[in-house]
Amino acid sequence: MMRSGEQSVHVSTGDALVVSQHLPVMSRITQASPQEPYLAIVLSLNLTTLRELYAQLDGLQDHEKSDGAFSCSPSDAAWIDPLHRYLDMARDPTTLFVLGPQLLREIHFRLLTSSTGALLRGLLATDSYASRISRSIVVIRQQLSAPLRVPEIAEQIGMSNSAFHTHFKKVTGTTPLQYQKNLRLITGMDLLEHSGCTVASAAYEVGYESPTHFSRDYKRKFGQNPSASKRLSERRPNESSRSSA
Repeated sequence: MMRSGEQSVHVSTGDALVVSQHLPVMSRITQASPQEPYLAIVLSLNLTTLRELYAQLDGLQDHEKSDGAFSCSPSDAAWIDPLHRYLDMARDPTTLFVLGPQLLREIHFRLLTSSTGALLRGLLATDSYASRISRSIVVIRQQLSAPLRVPEIAEQIGMSNSAFHTHFKKVTGTTPLQYQKNLRLITGMDLLEHSGCTVASAAYEVGYESPTHFSRDYKRKFGQNPSASKRLSERRPNESSRSSA
């Protein structure tokens, strides 16, 4: 299961999950065992390749598009077949180097023109709300520690304040302010667990003016104090040294 804001999706065996926006998400594996382990393939799509293909396919403009941020549907054999062939090439580096780029382009094409690719078509349409919201997300991520100035962002992407709020929530499942807060907290967790910084420095790094406020929001979101994540980071070197001994 994956959740972002008020949106959630359950992924079953054989399903394909397409994510078209940068979202602060929480996910959980609900079924797995040694006999039937959880296995998944993550393929990062090349936006430049998608744009080139979309520009070449004028008829694609008439296909159904979606303004959401993620969707789940049964895998389509049209793009699963070239994906299998691409994975098989991993055993032969030379073949992968020579033919891999062509297969990746085919995978992008098949996915873009399939029913699964509706989200991607919505993202690529320059006049779509999904495309505009995508540009606003880039601004928020680049200015994560700065105060959120919604009117300025709305003006940059050519939308009114009310339309921006409405379509931002439709695409991401949350408001711009809540999106920024979630992203700040997830970034703060990553800093605490991997950089070795203090709780206060993590709070200031992601834009909080008060470590107390950061700790309160952190516990509300993750169910534990940020100091617990800090202790996890401090234990890792010791665990590594014990493993090496």
